[in-house]
Amino acid sequence: MPKATDSAHLTSKTLLPTAISSWEMFMYDQGRSPNTVKAFLSDVRLLTHFLPPDQSLGNITTDELNRFFSWMEKERGIPCSPKTLSRRITSVKSFFRWLKQYGVLSIDPAEKVVQRSAISPLPQVLTNDEYETALLVADRQRRNTKRKTDARSFTLLYLLLTTGIKKSECLGIHVNHIDLEAKSGPHVFIRYSSPANRYKERKIKLQDDWIVAYKEYLAQYKPVDKVFAWSPRRLEYLLEDIGAEAGLTKHLSFDMCRWTCALRDYQTGMEADAIRQKLGVSKIQWRELFIKIKQLNGEMK
Repeated sequence: MPKATDSAHLTSKTLLPTAISSWEMFMYDQGRSPNTVKAFLSDVRLLTHFLPPDQSLGNITTDELNRFFSWMEKERGIPCSPKTLSRRITSVKSFFRWLKQYGVLSIDPAEKVVQRSAISPLPQVLTNDEYETALLVADRQRRNTKRKTDARSFTLLYLLLTTGIKKSECLGIHVNHIDLEAKSGPHVFIRYSSPANRYKERKIKLQDDWIVAYKEYLAQYKPVDKVFAWSPRRLEYLLEDIGAEAGLTKHLSFDMCRWTCALRDYQTGMEADAIRQKLGVSKIQWRELFIKIKQLNGEMK
């Protein structure tokens, strides 16, 4: 919830620019990144170019907001892609939701504005044969008897394919985030330093086969802090090398592993909300993701 000090001076009679400035301070106080704050402010400040300069917050209506988005999409004269429009609607909704949460507004005029999702192209995933071949290649490196065995590629690839974590989350895993002795079963704890991303934190179950390889990896590399103490590009190269050796025509990547994991979980009958929580995405983000998963599964055209 917003702090009283963030909005104590705001009322329904306050003008839009003043409220936007207070919202900026609130977002920084909540630990939002400078880029996120900049994007949100840029979107909402467009309202000041559409609404009368002397219009108070309490006089802004849902109809006006709908006209604003229609103006931005068709009449402003500056290209506005479906993805940009969707983001701007999200920003405006977030701003007015904040005003209502604190009590500056009794009614949220943006609540009934319809969110428009810009569905991007379908991601690529591994087929079952490609999945098994890629893992076989990584496992071959792990068990190679002609040269030094190396469990790193298998440990990385199998973790990505069974947890669905993002590249940034993988790079952020510390040794103490992996608990092999937990009463509820072995898991990896995905953590975030920023308070704004705390909702993404979660525990994900680890597979027995992965645990065996991970112990080999620990013995070989002896990580002290981060589990994968390499640059993002180095880990990307590892995945690319596996893909090339496996003869894949696709570009094996963190994103492909994430989508492959989500699709396989769906195909094995995991409940939709359980997949959402495992991926660490919000319910709003999940709407588009779930549509894509169904499309990848051949359920939707």
